[in-house]
Parts: sequence; C-alpha cells; structure tokens
Amino acid sequence: MSAVLEDKAGAQPPTTYDTQPDRYVHWRLSIDGETATLSMDVNEDKGLKPGYKLKLNSYDLGVDIELYDALNRIRFEHPQVKCVVITSAKERMFCSGANIYMLGLSSHAWKVNFCKFTNETRNGIEDSSRHDGLKFLAAVNGTVAGGGYELALACDEILMIDDRSSTVSLPEVPLLGVLPGTGGLTRLTDKRKVRRDLADVFCSTSEGVRADRAKQWKLVDEVAKPQQFGDAIKARVAALVAQSGRAGSGKGIALAPLSRMIDGAGYHYSHVDVGIDRNARTATITVSAPEAAQPKDLPGIHATGAQWWPLMMARELDDAILMLRTNDLDIGMWILQTRGTADEVLSCDATMKDLADNWFVRETLGMLRRALARLDVSSRTLFAIVDAQSCFAGTLAEFLLAADRSFMLQTPDDEAQAPAIVLTDMNFGTLPMVNGVSRLANRFCNEPQPVADARAQIGNKIGADAALALGLVTFAPDDIDWSEEVRLAIEERTSLSPDALTGLEANLRFTGPETMETRIFARLSAWQNWIFNRPNAVGEKGALKVFGTGSKPKFNWERV
Repeated sequence: MSAVLEDKAGAQPPTTYDTQPDRYVHWRLSIDGETATLSMDVNEDKGLKPGYKLKLNSYDLGVDIELYDALNRIRFEHPQVKCVVITSAKERMFCSGANIYMLGLSSHAWKVNFCKFTNETRNGIEDSSRHDGLKFLAAVNGTVAGGGYELALACDEILMIDDRSSTVSLPEVPLLGVLPGTGGLTRLTDKRKVRRDLADVFCSTSEGVRADRAKQWKLVDEVAKPQQFGDAIKARVAALVAQSGRAGSGKGIALAPLSRMIDGAGYHYSHVDVGIDRNARTATITVSAPEAAQPKDLPGIHATGAQWWPLMMARELDDAILMLRTNDLDIGMWILQTRGTADEVLSCDATMKDLADNWFVRETLGMLRRALARLDVSSRTLFAIVDAQSCFAGTLAEFLLAADRSFMLQTPDDEAQAPAIVLTDMNFGTLPMVNGVSRLANRFCNEPQPVADARAQIGNKIGADAALALGLVTFAPDDIDWSEEVRLAIEERTSLSPDALTGLEANLRFTGPETMETRIFARLSAWQNWIFNRPNAVGEKGALKVFGTGSKPKFNWERV
C-alpha cells in the first residue's frame, strides 16, 4: 500500500507505512504462474531508523512494511496465484528474527507498535489462507530464529533444509529476557500442537534444534537434504495449490498510491478523515459513504478497480489506524463518525453479497475484515457518535458495533432529522473479529436471542428508541441534553489512566472462548508489553541492553 504524502504543516513527516515494489530494499517478489515467491534479502544498511545494522536477515518495521505491501500486491494484483513461497535469498540463513539492537534502542511504545504490526501481518497470512484460499509455504533454507521462525509458523506448512548445521529456535527467553511475542508461544501449542514439555524445552534453550529433531517435535512439517530441497519445494507447492480455493484469473487490480494529506489538523483521505484535537487528546475518525453510485456488475467493478468504494475505504481506514497508532501516542480516544447516504452503502453491501464468489470481491472483503480487525485490537478508546448526519448502515454499522460505547441522538420533535441505523447481512458474520464471531454476536456475549432480534430488523431504519431497546447503542440522549452528555462522557474518559484503560478495553472487547488470535493480542502481547518495561529486559543491565557487549545481564531474581 502506497500513498502520496503532502505535508502541509511543514514539519518533519511522520512515520508512514507506504511503499511499492520498485522501492523494496529487503524483499524480492517473483511470480511464476500459480506460485509467488517472496525472498527475504535484507539490506543491513537500510534500517528504518539510524543506530543499527540489519545483519543476518534480521528485520525492523521497514522490513515488515515491505512484506505487508507485497502480500497485498499478491492478493490484488496477481489473482492467479494460489501459493506463496516465503524463503531467503541468503545462504544458510533464513531469518534471525527482529533486530535485537533495534529493540534495545527503541522506546517502549515503538517496540509495542512494531510487535503489534508484525503480529497483524502474520495473522493476515493466516486470514488469507482461511478465508481466501491463498496458501503459504515457508521454505526454510537455513538457520531460522525468533521472529523468523514466527514468520514461518504463520505459513500453512514449513519445509526445512536438513544440512546438518541449520537450526530452528525461539531464543528470546534465554538470550534477551523477553518472549517470542509475535505469536511464537501460542502458535507452537494452538496451531502446531507441540507438546507442552517439549515447547518448554525448546523456548528456554538458545542453541535451537536441527532438522531431524524439529520434525520429530512437530516444529516443522517436512525436511529435505540440500540436494532434494528444490524438488521438495515443488512437491509441497503442488500439494498446496491443489488445496487452494482461490479462483482468480486474468488481469489483477493495481493498488495505486493512496492520496493522503497531512496537516496540523490530522490525516485526510478520499473517504476517511481524521481530525485531531491535541488539547482534548481525541481523534475523530469520519468515514464517508460513496458520493456517487457504485457499479453493480463485475465488469464495472473490475473497471473501477482500486477506486471501488469498499476497497478504497478499507485501505484508507487501514492506513489511518497505522498512522494514528505510530505517530499520535497521546491521542487516547478515537471518536467514530460516519457521513453520507445509506442507500449507496446498502447497494454496495448487496453487490458484495451477490458477487462474493468473485476473487476481487472476496479479496476486498478480506481487506475490510483485516482493517476492521486492526481497529478492534488498537489500544485506544472507541466511542461512536450517531447524530443527524450519520450513516451507520451495513458495512459502516460495523464501526458502531466496534465501539466501547455509543451515543445516539434522539430528536423527538423532528423525526425528519432523526438518525437511523440500518443492518444488513454484512453485520452477521461476513466481517468477523479475530475471535471468529461477528461484532453483533460479540456485543451480546454470543447469546442467540439478541442477535436474532437484531437480524429481524435487517433493512429497516432503526431509530434511537428501538436501537436502545435492541441493545445496539449504549445511550440515547435527547437533543436538549445531547451536547452536554457527549462532552462529559468524552472528558471523563480521557481523564482516566491510559494504562488502566488499555487493560480494561483489551479484556472487554472479546467475549466468549479464546482463539489463537485473541490469545496473541490479549494474553501474549500483554505479558510481552509488561516484560518490555521491566529492568530485567530493558534496564541498564537488562538482557536487551547488554546483548552483544560481552557482559551478562543482571537480573532482579524476585518473581512478580
């Protein structure tokens, strides 16, 4: 995903998530029929920030930004691809994981945002396999450690070279005093079903294990000697292609750069606008319905390409979330608004439902699903405001359902100006959260009756009283008290501890049974964030700080 950056304020540009293939310095993307190959070839002198070298195919945020862009290029620009091979262009080294010196130099917030984006990119690989039929093979052609192994774990299969020297390891605990926090611990048990005691041994030793034991312990799926490794890749690709449900063909959809303007007031796109109030520590994210009629048939949709409203809006939302997370740490509340006419949103929803078997429509739904999931796991308070200009209809109603609280205006003396919510099939499982259920079902803790009551209202305009009765909104002040109640609620929320709110929101947002993804974002990420703040990891004598100096870390031995 790329963007045209215009800095109106004249200040130093913020960190952005923009790139395109001709700007890659760390990855090579090649396409051969139904197979795409992503070869990791990290340029050690091209770190995103100064102060470290990306040796041994280690990565930083810049490397992951390229990977994320490449995955989206494969999804949209190469519809014929059914299997992606992720491998290394370097001899005997697949990937040594996140760059340790980068982590040692980074602020706590930078480390947390880096880990979260990396997690989401890995989860996106699994999301594409699960929903869209795009399969992934990790062709591990050398030593793999830490985050490199976590990248391999995100793939459908892992094929490892058996050259008697290459090893696989998760060495974070013994070497760095931190966790394999990009899903490593969780994927070992939940995904690969590695026995608990073996996982304990594996994660607490730094030297790693060679190919034969790695297969015995289920850390990899297959191993092959160097002479047979190329043929083994071909065989596993053929098997994964046969499993793929991806049915794309013909010309892909080019992902043109987003048009994004940055000024002192926020970030501005075609369908998404972010207005920042730094004094109030709030950002108002306004998502607009299409201004013009959208195509309803496949030729028209394909001709519209990346400008098609559902895709453009999803890409802009995704970019806006990343910009806010990385560059606006003190903006603790995101106020969600919508604008426009419901008819065009409802028309787009109907079109996506009718044409959901088409590869481009399916990939657009995937982009929407992943962008909304990024919103769900953001450590920010989300308040939704349903006022007279709102358009919380269908896909846009997902923003209302994602909110921690919602406020809907009542206008008892002016029905013509009264806002309304409209639900569609899109709100009942098409765009699930990372816990695998719809935001509606999640809202009601998976109780069936409230969901059934809401489903009975599909297509109807739901006013404030009905929305309150159905449990779709939290409060419905009348027009006399509206401004004051909303203002007080926002001011009260922003006065609370951001640390406590992050913990509160993370625990309340996902109801019911845990999934691998919710464990990664709630349990594993929470522990990693805590460990990142502890002196045993980042203190003057902490393991991250002294790594590579020849000194041993000095630990506080108290268990907390």
